[in-house]
Amino acid sequence: MPAKAKPPKPASPPKARMKAAETVSGACLCGGVVIEIDFPAFWAWHDHSEASRRAHGAAYATYAGCWKSKVRVVRGKTLVATFEDAERNHVRSFCSRCGTPLMLARGGSPKWLNVPRALFAGRIGREAKYHLAIGELQDWAYLGAPVGPLKGYPGVSIEKTRKPSRAKAGLFEP
Repeated sequence: MPAKAKPPKPASPPKARMKAAETVSGACLCGGVVIEIDFPAFWAWHDHSEASRRAHGAAYATYAGCWKSKVRVVRGKTLVATFEDAERNHVRSFCSRCGTPLMLARGGSPKWLNVPRALFAGRIGREAKYHLAIGELQDWAYLGAPVGPLKGYPGVSIEKTRKPSRAKAGLFEP
């Protein structure tokens, strides 16, 4: 008896990109560029490398790491300019109007985008608990010393220094 021929399988519909249940938006300083990422971000960290420090003009940059497919420029695409860092194989994006850093694409990670955490006013679903290039931490970076108000200058704080005791300073003889 001949074997029965199996009916052909119906073609499966194309897979649709799953929309995130939630997204968060961030913006540059002038508000011309708005970036949206899927919530939660994949991870977050502080980058102490010289390249990020110089690009941000700060002691370090804090980034949210996202899959490239989870990051969208929803407003101001024409304002996004790029700088290609051939030495490090990175591409940095920034707002051409106000200069705010927007994205970092590292050549060694083509499926990832790093978005400055400071663009987002609200939560991104990840805390920055990791440090990249911690060996490049600058000695002038604020490390969380206690601060208090600077008298006569509203809104300005100063680090509180601990004065050595008089005995330790050699002011009193035992």
